[in-house]
Amino acid sequence: MKTVKPFTLRTWSTPLTIGSFILMSVTGVLMFFDVVPGYLAFAHEWFSWFFLVGAGGHIAVNFRPLVRHLQSNWGKANVAIFAIILVVSTFSFGRITAPQLKWPISNALIEAPLSALADVTRTDPAELLAKLKTHGVTATPDQNIKELADAHDMDEFHILGLVILRE
Repeated sequence: MKTVKPFTLRTWSTPLTIGSFILMSVTGVLMFFDVVPGYLAFAHEWFSWFFLVGAGGHIAVNFRPLVRHLQSNWGKANVAIFAIILVVSTFSFGRITAPQLKWPISNALIEAPLSALADVTRTDPAELLAKLKTHGVTATPDQNIKELADAHDMDEFHILGLVILRE
């Protein structure tokens, strides 16, 4: 008869750490090369919480070896180097980066009238309104995506995708 291993911190934290590390690594590398299909970025961002939980359990199980490592010169240097990288990464040094632009651009597009979005996408305003109507969104050229999302109980980014993305 096979004995069942008890459900301990180690039995769940190690597999969770390994699995989520693989997910974070693969999605992170793909994102680095701007290969971001479907829900890849969503999976990377949200499932990183599983990695943190697993790593927290893994740290708890291996606390003494961690403390010994952190007391060594290599351990201290490791913490210092990555702390410095973390602090330095919070500064842009006067450069504007793509992640800094993500939300301001999204908000500007969501709050712009559809007539302006038609210009941006080089689409005839009537054609844009017809395209939205085929997806159940009735609109006028002076409305914006925020208003349409509220009126149709839809996600703003879904409607923005209908406007921006080519089918």
